[in-house]
Amino acid sequence: MSRIGRLPIEIPAGVEVKIDGQAVAVKGPKGELALTVASPIEVKIEDGQVLVSRPDDERTSRSLHGLTRTLIANQIIGVTEGYSKSLEVVGTGYRVAVKGAGVEFALGYSHPITVEPPAGISFSVEGVNKLTVTGIDKQAVGEVAANIRKLRKPEPYKGKGVRYAGEVVRRKAGKSGK
Repeated sequence: MSRIGRLPIEIPAGVEVKIDGQAVAVKGPKGELALTVASPIEVKIEDGQVLVSRPDDERTSRSLHGLTRTLIANQIIGVTEGYSKSLEVVGTGYRVAVKGAGVEFALGYSHPITVEPPAGISFSVEGVNKLTVTGIDKQAVGEVAANIRKLRKPEPYKGKGVRYAGEVVRRKAGKSGK
């Protein structure tokens, strides 16, 4: 039995969970999210808790059990607290600035790069080298942050580029002079 899948999910005050067949809708103070549960998995609400169960021990059922429970738990956390990812821009002349709703990066290219936030995502900039991506959907926040990091990945020789806050970039020794 899945240890994660069988854990009940507490529904905090101010959060409303609706289950309609395989569709789960979570509504909270920060917004609402929806999820379609894969077919063998069953979701039900009992005593202010969401319970996820599986009908059999087939391989697909076992693999989807814990996943479904975690996705629903992430939605409940998202509509109450929200998610955020912090990014740092490291390098001489590399900077980030607010431009309208989006942000503009100077990353050593011959042109500035403008990134507009998708629906449900917002950006906040601290100084010239810190950016925070926030939203209620954990997957969307992570994907937007990964796409921004992809604009200029941290390189191993000088460590320049866009990195997650707290990310350790393994450095390489350059050419050794004779």
